[in-house]
Amino acid sequence: MPIDPAVALGAEFGAVEFSWTATDVQLYNLALGAGADPVSPRELSYVRDHTPQVLPTFGCVAASFHQIEPPKVSWPGVQIDLAKILHASEQVSVPAPLPPTGSARALSKIVEVWDKGKAAVVVLETSVTTSDGALLWTQRRSIFARGEGGFGGERGPSGGGSSVAAPERAPDIEVDIPVLPQQALLYRLCGDRNPLHSDPEFAAAAGFPRPILHGLCTYGMTCKAMVDTVLDGNAGAVASYGARFSGVAFPGEKLSVAIWKDDDRLLASVVAPARDNSVVLSGVELVPA
Repeated sequence: MPIDPAVALGAEFGAVEFSWTATDVQLYNLALGAGADPVSPRELSYVRDHTPQVLPTFGCVAASFHQIEPPKVSWPGVQIDLAKILHASEQVSVPAPLPPTGSARALSKIVEVWDKGKAAVVVLETSVTTSDGALLWTQRRSIFARGEGGFGGERGPSGGGSSVAAPERAPDIEVDIPVLPQQALLYRLCGDRNPLHSDPEFAAAAGFPRPILHGLCTYGMTCKAMVDTVLDGNAGAVASYGARFSGVAFPGEKLSVAIWKDDDRLLASVVAPARDNSVVLSGVELVPA
């Protein structure tokens, strides 16, 4: 079914009520690679009982954490085959550090729909509040749908709509992130059961040589790396964090993160050195609290 921007734009949906526990946060952090050094106080802070550190990126998965079925892209005016979907960008803002346990209500709406010719981009915003209406976090994400363009809409901005660019100088910090061979299989327990990340045949049908790592896993791993190397391992010191998903990462490879200190924010990019420094994440921006 083609995208109908007249129906999609401004449409609200979701109104999902959900809760999370410290165990959920621990699992999420482990799925990002926390605890690789099991005697490091910093690493153990991500997996301690009852009060694990909560990265702001947990907010991007909290509402779907206990989902056990593959996600569906079925929104007002938007019906897309899951095999055509790629996550284009993600951004999360938190007015205060996220609690390790809680309950909340998420309401999503479609704020932009762009026709890229051979593809489409759908931009969603989600506000997450407590039962009394206090804002916990805000998400903004864009979805790239191959083969879903040509519906007569506006083309929109290039580069996923973000103008964040790395400085034209050597990075201030470089850090490597190893991706475990089983990392995608572990991360899918955080609620994203898309077979693109676990089923070799499904991945091949989607045009990939093997299952790929979840973009949100790379996204979370990069946030953690920036927190650990620049913010003294304090996950609560982040006000906002976002990135564009410019390429894919594969389980078992090593990623390299270049970080720039730019006034009152941190900028970064992520590449896969073994694949000619193929870009995985670009436009990474972390604003400290």
